[in-house]
Amino acid sequence: MNWEKSVAIVTGAAGGIGGTFVRQLLSGGCRVVAIDKQSDRLEELAVACQPWRDALAIRPVDITNEAEVRATFTELSMHFGVPEILVNNAGVLRDGLLVKKDADSFVRKLPTAQWRGVLEANLTGTYLMSREFAAIRSQQAGDGVIVNISSVTSAGNPGQSAYAASKAGMDALTRTWALELADSHIRVVGIAPGLTDTPMARALPEAELDDMLKNIPLERMATPLEIWQGLRFALECDYFNGRILTIDGGAGFC
Repeated sequence: MNWEKSVAIVTGAAGGIGGTFVRQLLSGGCRVVAIDKQSDRLEELAVACQPWRDALAIRPVDITNEAEVRATFTELSMHFGVPEILVNNAGVLRDGLLVKKDADSFVRKLPTAQWRGVLEANLTGTYLMSREFAAIRSQQAGDGVIVNISSVTSAGNPGQSAYAASKAGMDALTRTWALELADSHIRVVGIAPGLTDTPMARALPEAELDDMLKNIPLERMATPLEIWQGLRFALECDYFNGRILTIDGGAGFC
C-alpha cells in the first residue's frame, strides 16, 4: 500500500504509541484523523503536530458509543475523505487478580464493572470502529487495511484477566475479518507489542517493572518508534494478512 497518499484513522491517538503513529504517518505525507476520548490530550497532540496541521483532524470520540462512531465516519467521509487505513490502538489497562485473599481471610473478587469496562474499550470499540470502516471502505475502489494493536499479554498474564481476554479477542477478530474482508480488498492484521516505554509502563511499580525487564533478553523496553516500524511494515507489505506481528524483544514473561 502506498500509505503516504492515504487517509488514516488512529484511535488512542493521544497516548505514547498512538501519538508516535500519528506523527510518523503525518511526516510521511498521510492525512490523519486522530481519535481519543481525552480531548485535552488531543489538543496537546495537535500542538505537537503543528508542522502538519493542514493534514490533521482531531476528534474526541467515545469509540464504545455506536452513535458517535457512526456519526464520526459519516462526517469524515464527507469532509476529509474515505479512509484507507484504520489503526485500532485505543485501549485501557486495569489490573486485578480474579480473586485475592487478604491476611484476614477476606476474599476480594475482580469487580464486574472493571471487567466490562476493559472489554468495552478494547474489544467492543475495536469492533465498532472496524465495522464502520469496512462498510464504507468496501464501497470504494482501491485497497484498505485494518491494523489491530494487540499485546503479548493475549497469551495470558497474572492479574490481567480482562486485558488479556480483550487482546486475545482482538487477535481472533483479526484472523476472522481477514477471511471475511479479503473480497473487499481490505487486509486485517495485528501487532502485539511487548513492554513499551510509555507513560502507562512508567507508571508501573518499580519492582514490577524491574521483574519484567529481567525477562526480556534485550534488557530494555521497546520504544514507540520501534512499534511504528512494525506498523509501517504492516502497511507496506501487501501480502501480510490475518497474522499478528509480535514485537517484544524476545520476552518470556507471557
